[in-house]
Amino acid sequence: MGGHVRGAGTLPAQTTRFIGRRRELSQARTLLSRGRLVTLTGPGGIGKTRLALQLAADVRRSFPDGVWLVELAALQDGQELAQTVAVRLRLGIEGISDPLPRLVEHVAGRRMLLVLDNCEHVLDASAALVATLLAASPELQVLSTSRQALTVSGEHIFPVPPMTLSSSAVPAEQSEAVTLFADRAGAVRPDYALTSENAAVAEDICRRLDGVPLAIELAAAQMRALSAPQILMRLDDRFRLLSVGPRSALPRQRTLRAAIDWSYDLCTHEERLLWARLSVLSGGFDLEAAEQICSGDGIDQHDVLGLITSLVDKSVLTCAEHGTRMRYGLLDTLRQYGREQLAASGEEHTLRERHRDYYRRVAEQAENEWFGPDQMAWFTRLHIEHSNLHAALTFTVNEPGHAQVAIGLAASLWSHPLGFLGFGSFNEGRRWLDRALALDDEPSALRAKALFVDGLLAVFQGDIRSARARLQECQAMAAAGGEHPDLSRATVTLAGLVALFQADFPRAIVMLDEAFTRHEAAGDAGSAAITACMLTSACVNLDDPAATLHAERFLALCEAHGAAWSSTHAQWAMGLDLYRRGLHQQAATLVQGGLRDKPLPYDQCGVAQCLEVLGWCAVAAGRDERAAMLMGAADAAWQVAGSMLTGLGHLQTGHQRVEAHLRKEMDAAVFAAATQAGRALTLEQAVAYALQDASVADAPPPVQEASSPLTRREGQVADLVAEGMTNKEIAARLTISRRTAEGHVDHILTKMGFTSRAQIAAWATRNQTS
Repeated sequence: MGGHVRGAGTLPAQTTRFIGRRRELSQARTLLSRGRLVTLTGPGGIGKTRLALQLAADVRRSFPDGVWLVELAALQDGQELAQTVAVRLRLGIEGISDPLPRLVEHVAGRRMLLVLDNCEHVLDASAALVATLLAASPELQVLSTSRQALTVSGEHIFPVPPMTLSSSAVPAEQSEAVTLFADRAGAVRPDYALTSENAAVAEDICRRLDGVPLAIELAAAQMRALSAPQILMRLDDRFRLLSVGPRSALPRQRTLRAAIDWSYDLCTHEERLLWARLSVLSGGFDLEAAEQICSGDGIDQHDVLGLITSLVDKSVLTCAEHGTRMRYGLLDTLRQYGREQLAASGEEHTLRERHRDYYRRVAEQAENEWFGPDQMAWFTRLHIEHSNLHAALTFTVNEPGHAQVAIGLAASLWSHPLGFLGFGSFNEGRRWLDRALALDDEPSALRAKALFVDGLLAVFQGDIRSARARLQECQAMAAAGGEHPDLSRATVTLAGLVALFQADFPRAIVMLDEAFTRHEAAGDAGSAAITACMLTSACVNLDDPAATLHAERFLALCEAHGAAWSSTHAQWAMGLDLYRRGLHQQAATLVQGGLRDKPLPYDQCGVAQCLEVLGWCAVAAGRDERAAMLMGAADAAWQVAGSMLTGLGHLQTGHQRVEAHLRKEMDAAVFAAATQAGRALTLEQAVAYALQDASVADAPPPVQEASSPLTRREGQVADLVAEGMTNKEIAARLTISRRTAEGHVDHILTKMGFTSRAQIAAWATRNQTS
């Protein structure tokens, strides 16, 4: 055995700049320090090789016998693997029929790193060789890259993720993916420089390409002849567009299609068939969806799990846990490739029909079970499945002769009147309903239901004119077709809601009372609960003591059916009635309880209602600036939900009364600053502020940054201002005089250059001063 040759190896010098990947380098390096075999896995083009080379270069000094790269992509037969490795290690094996013993002898006792690049097509041979070499030399370590793990004892697997894109914490121009695009684009077009303006287009390109480095580099290479916006527009035909890579690259790295072809060729016939069929699913899917949609005609349903597992192993599918279910997904480029294969197979239309029918059943089940113990679980599932529901709707409304199916699917996605989960927003829901209703204007039970749902969404948007138009059509249909119980219930309910939101409270009570009776008789607890909630609101506006009865009915129905989300609305209704009765502190506590339990991403309307009433309670408690901030936050929440308070008559009266009080009692500039600070809050920040949780970070940006730091005591005072406390309450909390508290507030205003307590509150919430 020869002596150690420090610095030996075959690691090549890189010709382009290594971008980002700090986190991945750190994690992979940690794995390499813990185990002797680390395999970087991932789909083609994800950057496994480049990451391995950078990692190997970083740790080179730890291996006195060198870092040796063995590229296996060109290898045709696994039987040639040992010889290929021996040649790369510069062993003299001429005339030796079996180089393995010579290879084992060479590595024994050497402290070296062997980098095996692209093992997937000679997987069995790679696994056998690595196991043999590791057993022969305790000082040897192996770093391999493969689209599939080697499955060798002691192997540490590191799935290489896509490059990071922008987020709330990272602007587009600083994301890894955009930085890579800009670097490679600048190499072919020296006048290209990243700016805040063109970063958005670069970000869109990188996002469409899933942050996959190879795809991004190939897109950047097109900057020789195309502008970035032109590249973005052509990504629907990405395999044609991204077809020119460096001549020095391996053939499978010169085009995007070649990179995917390499993975496709490694799959069995059944795996390829499932890959193609899975391409009809959007935004991820679970095992049940894959089994129901993709089995049959060559794939047994019982085999789907095994095939999915194999596609995950081969880095074709991604997987991640969501609650109690595992979700799988295809990167968009792999999905487009699969769709090409599906179209070529002649199965595409059949698979799209199966997809539509499956998600129609999901929507119908969600609708039937929304008012019950699985309410929150359904919210989560519908939210996750939004892309698939959108795809099912798109296919259905464009399918000739399927108008009733389209109307039924669109109508079933209301799930419940206040959540609009199947749609994603009021606006989106109404667009789908309008498209479906336009396909067939013949009277039918499904059309009546869709008209009711569309009118319902219009009501909650504050679009009373459209709601009345849908109500009139329902009434005309009922008059023409005779008395149908479900249509009659829907018509009476919608009439009551229109009256309520128009602030015609006496008529609303009459109509909603009748609707409640009919819902009870029909055994429709969910509709009865909603009606009880609306009756509470109508009675509160007339100071009618019946509000208490309706609120209690609402809560009792929620508790009887285990409807946890609806219970948060019941707490709001109970709090609204307590506010009517002058029990403002109790009202605030109850509304805060409902707000605390809300699923924020799914219930912007409910959050807005809670913020509004908490603002009223704050006025009653003498906390005017807090009230103004809460009402500003409520206004922003209504906008996020796609609604307008001006159209919500059941809340408008109380809002106008409280706003008039604030404008009268507060300085105009202070009121404007407070409401603006509230509008600047994100939904999460607004909820944290409403719950008086000053420990929550990431509050809104200050109106003006501090020019000097506060003292510790001033920081405490600022935090208490953020909680909405008056100077008197601050004095009591800190055991100081009221005059001292006022002095601290004045000092903070002067130091920070602020003009109002609202600005202090916003700054303190952001900076967590104490």
